[in-house]
Amino acid sequence: MPLTKERKAELVKKYGAHENDTGRPEVQIAILTETINGLASHFERFRKDHHSRRGLLKMVGKRRRLLAYLQKIDMDRYRTIIKELDLRK
Repeated sequence: MPLTKERKAELVKKYGAHENDTGRPEVQIAILTETINGLASHFERFRKDHHSRRGLLKMVGKRRRLLAYLQKIDMDRYRTIIKELDLRK
């Protein structure tokens, strides 16, 4: 299921400094995580959709780089976002 405008606005409001703050790493990570989780049901139905799988892998890589950046600049914010989004087990 694609990410709706309303859900994206909720994520920006929750993780951003103000309602138009889409540049913070936390906001970008939350949006990517929501999109990645939404693609899980798509790949259960369409196992051979390799073109979308490539896009998924690019999103996962971008999220990984954003998490590494956030870890480098502010460890407390990194730990908070990991805990809230339940990314690391």
